[in-house]
Amino acid sequence: MNASTRRGVRFSLSRILILALLAGKCALAGVRLASPFADGMVLQRDASVPVWGVADPGERVTVEFAGQRVAATAGADGRWIVRLAPMAASREGRVLRANGATVSDVLVGEVWFCCGQSNMEVPLVGEPGYGDREGRLVAAITRLGDVRYALASSGEWSPAPREAARRPVRWRSFTPENLGRAPSFSAVGVHFALALHAALGVPVGIVGAYRGGTNIDAWTPREGYADAPEALAATRDWPTADPGEWTDAMKSGAVNGPEQQPSVLWNEMVAPWRPMAMRGVIWYQGEHNAGEGDLYRLKMHALRRGWARAFGNRNLKLYFVQLAPWKSSWWDIWMAQAAFAAEEPNAGMVVTADIGNSHSIHPADKGPVGRRLAALALKRDYGFSDIVADSPTIRAVRAEGDRLVLDFNDADGWYIYSDDRRDSVPFELAGEDGEYRPARIVNAAYGGQKAETAGVEQGQVAGRELVLRAEGVPRPLKVRYLFQRPWTSALFAMSGLPPGPFEADVRK
Repeated sequence: MNASTRRGVRFSLSRILILALLAGKCALAGVRLASPFADGMVLQRDASVPVWGVADPGERVTVEFAGQRVAATAGADGRWIVRLAPMAASREGRVLRANGATVSDVLVGEVWFCCGQSNMEVPLVGEPGYGDREGRLVAAITRLGDVRYALASSGEWSPAPREAARRPVRWRSFTPENLGRAPSFSAVGVHFALALHAALGVPVGIVGAYRGGTNIDAWTPREGYADAPEALAATRDWPTADPGEWTDAMKSGAVNGPEQQPSVLWNEMVAPWRPMAMRGVIWYQGEHNAGEGDLYRLKMHALRRGWARAFGNRNLKLYFVQLAPWKSSWWDIWMAQAAFAAEEPNAGMVVTADIGNSHSIHPADKGPVGRRLAALALKRDYGFSDIVADSPTIRAVRAEGDRLVLDFNDADGWYIYSDDRRDSVPFELAGEDGEYRPARIVNAAYGGQKAETAGVEQGQVAGRELVLRAEGVPRPLKVRYLFQRPWTSALFAMSGLPPGPFEADVRK
């Protein structure tokens, strides 16, 4: 029996055992709702809402909520599912019933998942040095009964998708008592939910599934690899080791431990929530896969594709965070993240080139991260067309003698700002010899120096284009930004958003 066959047998046996256990419990306890359905939950508005669970085989199950009454019959395996018709947002805490099972204080609003590794896991309030910089203040002043979170993170992994959460799900409201408990919920997730609630004025529910030191592979369901390119064959065909079977000889690529095997964190923390109706996912991960370069782009496609398929939502949104600057360059993965964002219409990328910390891989300012993620959602999903939510991206490059002129999307003007008042912005130009040299923005004023373009105030740039010049490059052909240390942006569009790292040439 080969490894693939053994994995299939283990999966089948695990699934049979789970269903048998659930069926046995149902025989004793009657109808049971799936793990997400717990007191205080938030249902997705303006969408068909699946409600599911287990019961005795053949049992008739009737779900009642908000004036709706929908019925289904449990199959031979005890499973049943119904779908509620789309509902408007409601702050009224109502009861959802499925025969004798009830869930109280159920709201209707916007539902999102937040997922990733340690930068998503950083709590609003945590141990000293590991938490949001203003987390305790935010927790102390936040009293929102209609914004709620549920933690799906168990800290464990599973070789096969779980039908039910390992521990009971608890929905908690955004209050000082809940948010101020260390470690509390994801700081990025909290700031994202707060920004959505402030703009939309409807209930918000956010689910957290994250674990430090994890790779993208472990969070990607098998559905994501169904039609993946051959470059992902090793991940697609990975023979998952059960607990107790792992040996260090199995290490390969980004998989350095049993909890990093493909799909195992998805199986444990996310699978019990499918097919819950939700708007999308916010994602902050990549440090563990930083050495993979363009392969990470393909893995991000597999991640979004897999989540969309598993949740039955082809337009599932994935808004993610480009890695923040640190003590070494993330250049290759920065390029992969940007390329994925450009290719996937249901994705959007937040740039954090201005809020990194060279001394810590976990920058403490999570507020800007959460708000920038929320801005993407507000513009793309909720009709806030007046928001400039995207960081500038290069649109065209043209040469004018010894200068290179850059035109950008999402930039109507520019300014330069840095805490240390440094007088340069890390652009580089290269000519026919291909050697990059430091460049300056010549239509800007630096410090007390006079700009080459008259009438420009200190720190501002004239016009919406950037004009660059580099000593020793008489005919510039290429440009790159943030390739060199310190990898931190001091350049901002008038929106307040920085451009991310990029490279381009005059043919673009």
